Amino acid sequence: MKRLSVLSGCLLAASAFMAGCAATAPHNEAPAPAKAASANQAPAAGEVQVLQETSTLAHYRLPNGLEVIVKPDHRAPTAINMLWVRTGSIDEVDGTSGIAHILEHMMFKGSEQLAPGEFSRKVAELGGQDNAFTNRDYTGYYQQVPSDQLAAVMALEADRFLHNQWPDEEFERELEVIKEERRMRTDDQPRAKLFEQLMATAYTASQERRPVIGWMSDLNQVTPNDARAFYKQWYAPNNAAVVVVGNVEPREVLAMAQKHYGSAPAVELPARKLTQEPAQEGPRRLVLRDRAEQPVIVMAYKTPSLTNLQQPTAEDREALALMVLAQVLSGYDGARLDRALTRGPHRIADSADAGTSYGVRTGNGLFFLSGIPADGQSNAALEKGLRAAVQAVADQGITDKELQRVITQWSASTIYAQDSMMSQATELGSNWIDALPLNATERTIELMREVTPAQVQAVAKKYFGDNALTVAELLPAAPDAQTSQQRASRSAAPAGDVQ
Repeated sequence: MKRLSVLSGCLLAASAFMAGCAATAPHNEAPAPAKAASANQAPAAGEVQVLQETSTLAHYRLPNGLEVIVKPDHRAPTAINMLWVRTGSIDEVDGTSGIAHILEHMMFKGSEQLAPGEFSRKVAELGGQDNAFTNRDYTGYYQQVPSDQLAAVMALEADRFLHNQWPDEEFERELEVIKEERRMRTDDQPRAKLFEQLMATAYTASQERRPVIGWMSDLNQVTPNDARAFYKQWYAPNNAAVVVVGNVEPREVLAMAQKHYGSAPAVELPARKLTQEPAQEGPRRLVLRDRAEQPVIVMAYKTPSLTNLQQPTAEDREALALMVLAQVLSGYDGARLDRALTRGPHRIADSADAGTSYGVRTGNGLFFLSGIPADGQSNAALEKGLRAAVQAVADQGITDKELQRVITQWSASTIYAQDSMMSQATELGSNWIDALPLNATERTIELMREVTPAQVQAVAKKYFGDNALTVAELLPAAPDAQTSQQRASRSAAPAGDVQ
């Protein structure tokens, strides 16, 4: 399923933090896969379980719990190798925020076979490129290589996944890189800082209140052993999936995965203790004064999350209707917010957007309205205009034509995404992370086709009261305050260049 997010042009907040840093192992012939049990029979001990196997998609589970997902795409002689680990910032504990992202960086810093930084160098020698990303509920690693080098790069990935190790000094050096990353991406970016503070205000108990990159105070006190402990807790074959898309054959990929990951034992994973967010019982507001040329306003409403696609509940169908509502408001040029707020002689906004964000594992959902006021206009005027646009849907509904346009555009974007092997692999990995069916994107479209104008009108009436609203405003700081902030930022920066 598409990962829905409202981090639109107005917000510019990065939810995944990319960190690149080095591989190679000899290209060995992969052995034939062990006997596999079919999807409708229980596997015997030591057997691979076939969860799905067609000419277009295969899904296996090794005896140690590692899942292998393969999608052949023979249009080019290349392949994407991804390793998805079902852990992210929501698995952290207070005081160690950012540790999942820190560990992502440290995975490039060595193993039993590789020196720090050697991983990416070896991938480059294979003619490939690599990187990684961390989010609230997952961490991912990928390489794109010529398909005849897949076995070599999978060996490299398995080695660091199973045998990651590095000296304390390497951790301390990389931690300074991460601190600078936080300064550049959040502390020195007022809109990103606004979004961070919005999430910390909207959620008082849920782990989603913490930034993925971590609070700076936590980064200042984190230790090498905190990262090692997180690695031992969550980096296990029964908490991971290998996703391969490209010019490959599923059974050959399965054999490679068995060879490189199959000997690793499953481990007992920690109990996942996610804190349920208490019901919000009144509006919350925050104002950030920072170095900004224009004001910004972001309004976040608590809404249901989309979690069950096979047998959707009433709340799942409401989440689908909210997705449609967001697209009706700002999903295309000339949508409702564009027409009402950003055009004509009496326009009040330079930009206005709507979107949804769903935490499938946490069950939390947010609906965002955001915008930048036009010159001479205020956040208050824009807030009034955003509210009026939703109220118009609540009062008058939407047309069949608007609904069909949204569905058609959603379907088209899904089809176009299949042109990219990376998009295909990311979609499969995301669906696996959320324990959704691998065809969740297609299933979502099917369910969206069942949404009616009346359902969209109903959610517009139901979920936009002030009791579940958090409003965040960015206001330009006075010139003397800006000078003080710049001086403080410079004094906080480390000496020397950061590599």
